[in-house]
Amino acid sequence: MRATETFLKDCFVIEPQVFGDERGRFLLEYNKKEFQAKTGLDVNFVLENQSTSQYGVVRGLHLQKGEFSQAKLVRVVKGKILDVVVDARKDSETFGEVFSVELSGGNNKQLFVPRGFLHGFSVLEDDTIVSYKCDNYYYPEAEDGVMFNDLDLNIDWKIPSEKIILSEKDKCLKRFKNLIFE
Repeated sequence: MRATETFLKDCFVIEPQVFGDERGRFLLEYNKKEFQAKTGLDVNFVLENQSTSQYGVVRGLHLQKGEFSQAKLVRVVKGKILDVVVDARKDSETFGEVFSVELSGGNNKQLFVPRGFLHGFSVLEDDTIVSYKCDNYYYPEAEDGVMFNDLDLNIDWKIPSEKIILSEKDKCLKRFKNLIFE
């Protein structure tokens, strides 16, 4: 496994080692000891989610606030996404900065998203399956989020605006400058 820290503190791109032969391929998706040794982070994942989406779907930007915040380890089982995070830790040197990376079933990259970050992704291929581990349970009352097209964040989701598909909930999110930080 290779772990490369992004310019956002504690946010890592993870590249597991892939073994292949005439039978196919094998990769060790997650090993807590190796993850801790490579990142210096001790994370205890308690929940795993999976979504399937079509091209053009944008999910996010979401976060859970306060004691219910979540760190995530995101990977694509099949297809391709642009995974996007925004540092929403108000005391961070990189507060408000955006990082994105393409994750796919072909490149096997994963993104570790620390607590206190907004997270979202755009789906770049039909029938994309995204799986992510969380270190805290989901609490609807702690959920918050920011509009995908926030002018201050200026994120390029790599999808033409007329092809973007949003949930009703994501159409009603607030601007980054209006997010209340605890």
